[in-house]
Amino acid sequence: MNPPGAAFARESRTREATVTMGTKTAVILAAGQGRRMGGVGPKALLRVAGREILYRTLSSLRDAGIEKFVLVVHPQYIPEFRGFLENHGFHARLIPNPAPERGNGYSLHLAREAVRGPFVLVMGDHIYGDGFVEEAVRGRGLVVDPAPRYVDRAEATGVRIEGGRVIAIGKDIPNPDAYDTGFFVLDPTIFAVTAALAQTKTSFELSEVMAQAKPPVHTVSGKLWMDVDTPADLKRARAILVSHAIKGTGDGIISRLINRRVSTRISRLLVDRVTPWQATWATFGVGLLSAGLNLLNPAAAAVLYQVSSVLDGVDGEIARASMRTSPLGAWVDSVLDRYVDLGYLLSLAAVARFPTSFWPVVALGLLGSVLVSYSTERFRGAFGEDMYRAVPLLRFLPGKRDERILLTMVLVLLGFVQELFWVLAVLTHLRVFLTLFLGCRRKTA
Repeated sequence: MNPPGAAFARESRTREATVTMGTKTAVILAAGQGRRMGGVGPKALLRVAGREILYRTLSSLRDAGIEKFVLVVHPQYIPEFRGFLENHGFHARLIPNPAPERGNGYSLHLAREAVRGPFVLVMGDHIYGDGFVEEAVRGRGLVVDPAPRYVDRAEATGVRIEGGRVIAIGKDIPNPDAYDTGFFVLDPTIFAVTAALAQTKTSFELSEVMAQAKPPVHTVSGKLWMDVDTPADLKRARAILVSHAIKGTGDGIISRLINRRVSTRISRLLVDRVTPWQATWATFGVGLLSAGLNLLNPAAAAVLYQVSSVLDGVDGEIARASMRTSPLGAWVDSVLDRYVDLGYLLSLAAVARFPTSFWPVVALGLLGSVLVSYSTERFRGAFGEDMYRAVPLLRFLPGKRDERILLTMVLVLLGFVQELFWVLAVLTHLRVFLTLFLGCRRKTA
């Protein structure tokens, strides 16, 4: 008689072409009690960078087209999981595992009655970044990464591969060909393997199941994935998620070289404590305070204005890291930035006591400061495209808000307030006309 693993490998070859297309179910193993985390409860419900690990997993799977979810959980925590699902609008079948000490292979075995076709299998304590799940669900078998960037390879599960299939798997494999990402695309024949193991062993892990089943492998490399086993892992995951939350386009050179280096550190401290909206309004308050401070000490106000520029990145970083981005938030933030800029520059011009003849220059500086962002936002509104993606050269044109604010601080501290407004009047309008030129060329080419 052939072993169950051989049956799985033989049958899976005949179904490989249809596994991905038919995969609409995900099984998530979350029966652990988080003892290495200090007994805080199920790791899947731990918040990392403002969101539960399970929320991240379910959202990513849903975005990838998964429609049905099965959670294998410890009976003690079923009320917590039900409350989580209700609060966030997810629907899932909960399967209790009263004996998690029997291993995660046994947890998979308990899901056999809830699965009717090809399915995704995911670990409840794993975090997957942008793009990983989308690529992983297109494959079949065990998803592996030959060169993981975010895990300790000495602690990761190595995989030996031959002929596109797993031939050995475990933490003690020397010089493995790839590493187990904790993500699988399987079909129900795998339960023949788990059934045989359940009959002969008190406990067994998924690595044992895979070693017998010898599934095909699918490679996803260069994407974020990691498991969270310890408080140190939790802290590291938070830092990585925040660092990945930096705006992809639109940052000026000062943001890229200076502001983001500071704002991301602030975001790491705040992401589990404040909401993006709270960060937005706090930054707005600092900006208004800098405008008011001009009446007392323009030098101190200029420094505070630069501080508000640094803080301006925090709300977006928190929103992206905690999966709370919204068009409304981005819109409100942009409008509030204009209030801060106009308020600061007007109060600075007022205390500088410019002659009446110079106020047209002040007006041009104010107008240009508004039009820099308005010109790119109107492009988005008119054509439905991010102009910084459509015209990459735009990223390198001087005059963005972060650059203007640092320049403002430097010139005010040096006492060149009048010269500042001349620079703003020329620099901003030059950028706006170059933006118009590049946009027209893009759309008429």
